[in-house]
Amino acid sequence: MRFGIKTAPQMTTWEAMLEVWRAADGIELFESAWNFDHFEPILGKPRNGPCLEGWTSLAALAAATSRIRVGCMVTGVPYRHPAVLANMAATVDHVSGGRLELGLGAGWNHDEADAYGIELPPLRERFDRFDAACEAIVGLLTQPVFSFSGPGVTLTEAYCEPKPIQQPHPPITIGGDGEKRTLRAVARFAQRWNTPFTSPEVLTHKREVLARHCADVGRDPAEITITAQLIHDPQAGGRATAEAAAALGEAGCEVAIVYLPETHHHAAEVERLAEALRDV
Repeated sequence: MRFGIKTAPQMTTWEAMLEVWRAADGIELFESAWNFDHFEPILGKPRNGPCLEGWTSLAALAAATSRIRVGCMVTGVPYRHPAVLANMAATVDHVSGGRLELGLGAGWNHDEADAYGIELPPLRERFDRFDAACEAIVGLLTQPVFSFSGPGVTLTEAYCEPKPIQQPHPPITIGGDGEKRTLRAVARFAQRWNTPFTSPEVLTHKREVLARHCADVGRDPAEITITAQLIHDPQAGGRATAEAAAALGEAGCEVAIVYLPETHHHAAEVERLAEALRDV
């Protein structure tokens, strides 16, 4: 089993985030580090609390590390035009030396979308636009010049240069576990699938649903790496986190992304966590 860490850039500081990512970068156990893409705190935190922007902080963290793969778990596609996002991804892939994991999601947070005047359509339209955005992003990252017309995006002889270092494009991680549209999008576009805060039983079921979608589109499910997020509780200790990761591993999770609470954004907690996970 492999591991990543996730540090939400909320209720924390740049210095604390940097300390955690540099610590993880120096620990071979961790293959990847992730932040999130929100403009205000979530998970019960006050909406007016501090929240660093996801992609600008990701670029800075990519430049400050050298080994670990980096990504946003996951980008809210409605927040940026797909062509802008493709250019951002290509740029961060160069900044990181080819270490970007491109996390994508259809978006869900109505509070911040309404506050910022960002359109978050009803679910069917939102996923129609998400599918079109994925097609547009892949096309821009892989084709010399790309034209496309789909829900919410029109490209006419559009360029995205330079192309990313990783070919044909940085691996796409799609986050979420909706059985009708999200998992179908995973089957169509993703190299990785991430499910947030799930149980082994639910993960087993969702993998079966994903396999059916893969069969429908002619894809081998083994091509898609299964990842899952779990929350590290420092009070319960690293052993509890390790046991939870092991249970997810038995259900088919290949990479456990461990969410580190912002109250413990420091190198010592990363080192303690790594020590507990080494035997999983």
